[in-house]
Amino acid sequence: MGTVCVEIAVRDDPRLLAALASLRDQVRKPDRVLVAASTESPDSLLEAAVRENGSLPLEIARFPGGVVDARAASLARIQEDTTAFLDSDETAPPDWLAQIVAPIESGSAAFTGGPTRPSREPQGTYERYEVELERSIYEELVPARVSYLPLQNTAWRTSALRELGFDPRIPFAEDHDLESRAVRAGLLGVYLPTAWLLHDHSGTTGFVRWARKRYRYLVAMAMSLLKNGELGARSTERRRGVRHGLRFVEAAMKPVALVDASLRWRRAKHRSVAPAERSPGGVG
Repeated sequence: MGTVCVEIAVRDDPRLLAALASLRDQVRKPDRVLVAASTESPDSLLEAAVRENGSLPLEIARFPGGVVDARAASLARIQEDTTAFLDSDETAPPDWLAQIVAPIESGSAAFTGGPTRPSREPQGTYERYEVELERSIYEELVPARVSYLPLQNTAWRTSALRELGFDPRIPFAEDHDLESRAVRAGLLGVYLPTAWLLHDHSGTTGFVRWARKRYRYLVAMAMSLLKNGELGARSTERRRGVRHGLRFVEAAMKPVALVDASLRWRRAKHRSVAPAERSPGGVG
């Protein structure tokens, strides 16, 4: 077996402590756990992470910007053979790490990903919608196309991840952009339905907050589709609608988000990208 780093990017989420606690119980022990924190992360949260996890090989590094910025900037610090991503609002069952890295270590895949399950019965309309949407992604989209894997439960051969990098011009759909470029570069990704995580959706409250979050993602996803030449294929996909009234609100946002994304990508696509963020599949 090679070495494994588990990265958790965080800004201000107290659920980080539960995520770290779940890593203490892994059958396959991580060689390092890297908390990629924002410079705006509360000192008290990071101090508690260190204090409560003395048995973990824990490193905390701070980076300016948000979660996506921290992920991008942290790549230079990862030297382990395999990198696994866990979000601060997720917890892992004991066999998760062993399962998610196994195909990479056997040489049968360059990256892998698994699904999430809700950590509790969803409460409130926005939480129920998020749970149903995530279920639809993992049951319909991901099995058909591995580039739809959310980054929050994936593992990567670190050399491939570092070569691909993250494109800072796609700030909230970095997973789709990364995986699209990986597939275009000939890297094999494998979906592992049994390598699941528990996802806590309790932070999804209030219409305005939900709508801003979904609109932001829709714009970023459209930018990634435009950049990677996949907008036409996506528009012809057929999938069952999420069984929730908010899907009609999201459907109404999509045309506006597409226009917004087109304007944003027109301005952003000529912006230079650092060499470490370029890829064999092409960034632009």
